[in-house]
Amino acid sequence: MRKIVLMMSVSLDGYMEGPDRDISWHRVDDEVHQDANDFVARMAALLSGRVTHDLMADFWPTADADPEAPAVMAEFAALWREIPKYVYSRTLEHADWNTTVVREVVPEEVRALKEGRHAELGPGDLGLGGADLAAEFLRLGLVDQIRLYVHPVLIGRGKPLFPDTGTVTGLHLAESRTFGNGVVLLCYDVERG
Repeated sequence: MRKIVLMMSVSLDGYMEGPDRDISWHRVDDEVHQDANDFVARMAALLSGRVTHDLMADFWPTADADPEAPAVMAEFAALWREIPKYVYSRTLEHADWNTTVVREVVPEEVRALKEGRHAELGPGDLGLGGADLAAEFLRLGLVDQIRLYVHPVLIGRGKPLFPDTGTVTGLHLAESRTFGNGVVLLCYDVERG
């Protein structure tokens, strides 16, 4: 069965973005970017909320058209265009770039994706992005793994990745890696009780 893997960059103090959606504090160099590319290349599909999808769709479809684009960015642009994507939105009417619009998070439908009942998807896990959608998937117990790129910076305020739920979720460290620029990858499996 496929896993749903929450993939996100966060500051050391737990924010996924600063005020006004600022992510200028991200320390993504070629080494970090290549790690993310290699991971996404093994995914069957990407799941995101509308805000995350719109941000990605505004940049990645043509990022490799720039002759100055680093090789890792050009590689990701091609990956992003081709990978099947599901965007969860109640208002989006249409999405391009191999994207299916889904109106609601229905646990049974998500489980069907995980179980491989969608013939159009190849092998691999499902990558989850976007804090609001991730919070809903976490609340419903649909996240199997959390893969965080922790950036060595404190931003003090912004949008936290994890909302205050009042519940405890056990995690098991599955992988860690320190990159040359100080970013640390922490990958945890969600413990099922």
